[in-house]
Amino acid sequence: MGKTIDFMLSENRDIPAAKRFFTKALSSPHHQIPRVITLDKNPAYPPAIQVLIKRKLLPKETLIRQTKYLNNIVEQDHRFIKKITKPMLGFKSFLTAEQTLKGIEAMHMIRKGQAENNSSVLSAVEWLNKIFGILA
Repeated sequence: MGKTIDFMLSENRDIPAAKRFFTKALSSPHHQIPRVITLDKNPAYPPAIQVLIKRKLLPKETLIRQTKYLNNIVEQDHRFIKKITKPMLGFKSFLTAEQTLKGIEAMHMIRKGQAENNSSVLSAVEWLNKIFGILA
């Protein structure tokens, strides 16, 4: 079963930019086909989603949910990251920031029950390797 994905785009929020963003997000190796996509009220999003449905990158049953205050939804889920990273006084490089945030996100996913429910340590290690993009 798919999951809910929340999207927010950069300052260039036109239809071609939306199509590029959604295509890139859906081609990510760790994504599932979403059953619901939550968007803000930007008028560029629905046409971009319709193009992806026509190209069969998304199923026709995908529900598009537009919320005026999308940022509130995104920020609510990422509040824990801010709470953890604020005392760190910043990151020295982009690489360390990326690795640290991936670890924080992975641990939060485990706490929220979004990780595969396997009981062995080996399967947990395999899942973390998959999330971090580490090849065995």
